[in-house]
Amino acid sequence: MRRRTTMVAAVFAAAATLIAGVIIASPANAEEVTPLPAPNVVPIQVTGPATDRLNLIVLGDGYQADQQSIFRADLDRNLSVLWATEPFRTYRDYINVYAVELASIDYGVRCDPDGRIRDADGTIRDTGVREGPINEKNTALRMIYQNGCADPLSRGTVYGGAPVNCQAAAPYYPAGVNPCETGNQALNRILDTYVAPVLGIPRTSQNLQTLAIFNTFTYGGIGGTQATTSGGSPQGPLISLHELGHSLGTLADEYPYSSRDVVRPCYTGGEPSSFHHTTYTSTDQMIADQHKWFRWIGEESISGGTIGLHEGGGTYPCGQRRPSEHSMMRWIGFDLDQIGRENMVARITGMRNAGQMNVDTNATGTVPGDSVLWAESGHPRFHELQYTWRAGGASGEVLATNGNPYLDLEPLDLPAGTVVHLEVRDPVGPDGIDWVRNPSTNNTASNSGFNGPRFVQTREWTVGPDGAQASAPQAEITNATIDVQPVAGDEVLFVETNHPADRVIDVAWSVDGTVVPNPADKRTLDLGALGLTAGTHEVTATATDPADPSVSDSQTWTVDNVLPTAPRTLSEPLVKLTGGDLEHLVYFNGWDMWLEPQDDTTGYEGERAVVGQLRLDDDGWFNYFGFPEQPMPESPFEFRHSGTVVKALTYGNLGTGGLSKAAFEQTLPDEHPAGGFIPGFGTHVVDHRAIDPAGNIGESESYRTTVLPGGMPECDTTLTGAQNKITVTSGVTCVADATVRGGITVRNGGTVVVTDSTINGGLTASAAKAVQLFGTTVHGATKVTGTTTDVTIAGTSFTGDVTFTGNTQVSANERFTRLAGAYGPVFVGNSVTGDLVCTGNSAALSDFGAANSVKGAKSGDCSAL
Repeated sequence: MRRRTTMVAAVFAAAATLIAGVIIASPANAEEVTPLPAPNVVPIQVTGPATDRLNLIVLGDGYQADQQSIFRADLDRNLSVLWATEPFRTYRDYINVYAVELASIDYGVRCDPDGRIRDADGTIRDTGVREGPINEKNTALRMIYQNGCADPLSRGTVYGGAPVNCQAAAPYYPAGVNPCETGNQALNRILDTYVAPVLGIPRTSQNLQTLAIFNTFTYGGIGGTQATTSGGSPQGPLISLHELGHSLGTLADEYPYSSRDVVRPCYTGGEPSSFHHTTYTSTDQMIADQHKWFRWIGEESISGGTIGLHEGGGTYPCGQRRPSEHSMMRWIGFDLDQIGRENMVARITGMRNAGQMNVDTNATGTVPGDSVLWAESGHPRFHELQYTWRAGGASGEVLATNGNPYLDLEPLDLPAGTVVHLEVRDPVGPDGIDWVRNPSTNNTASNSGFNGPRFVQTREWTVGPDGAQASAPQAEITNATIDVQPVAGDEVLFVETNHPADRVIDVAWSVDGTVVPNPADKRTLDLGALGLTAGTHEVTATATDPADPSVSDSQTWTVDNVLPTAPRTLSEPLVKLTGGDLEHLVYFNGWDMWLEPQDDTTGYEGERAVVGQLRLDDDGWFNYFGFPEQPMPESPFEFRHSGTVVKALTYGNLGTGGLSKAAFEQTLPDEHPAGGFIPGFGTHVVDHRAIDPAGNIGESESYRTTVLPGGMPECDTTLTGAQNKITVTSGVTCVADATVRGGITVRNGGTVVVTDSTINGGLTASAAKAVQLFGTTVHGATKVTGTTTDVTIAGTSFTGDVTFTGNTQVSANERFTRLAGAYGPVFVGNSVTGDLVCTGNSAALSDFGAANSVKGAKSGDCSAL
């Protein structure tokens, strides 16, 4: 009998409040030793026996006794991202999760290059007070940044050797524990002594994966069956996803470096063994040779761009090519692309190296002709497995069973000797959810097809004489969808029941007290097909024994059918453009965005993390985390024309290559295979959304920005309110929130910056240094002639003719001008009721993708606008 699905909801409530306890002093400073509490194994999500599931064991390191609630909050943040990311979102019920609370003598990590002092509230976050790398820390799992005491860019974090002065720590441990054990020895002892007895499988089981979360704000982690990640880093949950890509998904790194700040020569070796790297240079040749990811070429990548051959990967900037521009194996934050997802889902359903989809059945062989056959397998959350029963073997007649995982033989009256064949199939192939396109029957780590045993299992029975043994009435739900937190509004709920030999247990479903018709006696209920209204609902499954309808069992779920949201706050723009389908803002060089992911909390216990995501220019969803090395959650994500460099990596890049790049990639020679970086001036669209703990994906919201080169000069004089005619002949005059009578004249090297104002009487500029107008209305003619440095006008209305003659626009970004071409006066999102005339300017006017409205005639180099 299977265990009923369980989950410890208190785990999340505990994250809201620091647990009681005392800070354990380091041995060097201890006057009185308080022994460490024993490791505590907490089931977070148990969906079935450990033998039938992947088992994720998450351990905390560098968390002191009174910091365990911080560990649990860090764990929740990691799991929220994991369960929001495919294929983990869909195959969540294939995985058991256990937390191991470990109290460390010291907080933090050995040789943390950016080590922070513990804050008064117990956290080790970006408090601004740093203690630097310390090799003498003594933590439960001996985590250490490799070479972190010498290398400020160290990021690999591993189980280290014995702590410094380890013998002095003996009083903290129970008798028999070696205080000088290494990190791996400590891990093995904890798994053997505390974890294995709970799971009922040995530490060496191949379907067991550990993840150590270490207590620091510093970026770091490493892959393998013993993966690690930073608990406090804004990117910590994204690191763990990447590392699980290695250890569970057998995926290799796709980023272009071995050391972040070192440019390697192009790869010149043979074809890489990795299934998602190649030396091929032609997609046509890949298709002709049916090589590696040829089945996906030309498809829109779910992690951004188009699947093909993208330069760089395997820790080389060139010479090796990868399937997609982005993926979590290149830059953390993105999803897996189709090639990575295809392999990862096979590794999950096949329980890692077991290579077999788990299917439990009643005993095969000869069975009574009046008995009931049954099978139980995994339960994807958003689609159902296919159960196909046949009489006469694998090619026999398909029996009408409505896809149920059971077959009542008695009404079929099959002759003795008939072979009953069952195929259980996860429809991941092109005829199903289209996640796996490899049709092979293989089940290797890198070649598992949708016809292979990771997705298809068969069983056979031979029909014998009647004689099924009747049993006493009993009805029990033995396994079911997790019920201690709300389920998603489009989830497929399931129950499994006891299996009498001679009859089928009836299952009835109801929603908010109303019975849902179930003529096929299905063990599943597709909530997405019910068209539930927005809000919270209650679903109940009732199992009844037909031998005695008074014998029943039931299970109830709360349905969260309220979509989460991620409201945005944006930095102050130069101007907001009007008239478009989206909010449209204009900035110099870039902008900041804050997201506040939020969700209805009905049915949840404690504070739960809600995942925010953003997408730039339809180029793959990216997990929002604030910004690297900045405090959470108050720090915004920073979009800049060429990104922001943090520890030799670039984040928030609007230019070629997408949001994230290695810093050196932006300065490679133009002729380099990975060179030619162009800053991202122009118009962009950003989408954002949220994913809640139940797995509901909120509707995306969008806005548009136009990013301009240059900047606003510092004001020498500022004029506001009612003004008579303004004349500027030197310096920088700023006119803000003003109403000007008699117009504005600028000449002889003067600069004017006008914002949110009204100019009556037109504007005339002759030989000005710079002219900038934002969100302003100009009544009368506008003539700008001979400007020597900059003309930038955005979101401004002109009721008369506008003329630009002989103006010089000095580039504010040499790389952009060199690779994208020169731009003339910047004229963005304006409206002109008269004519627009442009002649003799250093280059044609540029709208940077934000069109102008001109009701009159356009002539000269304005005609292309």
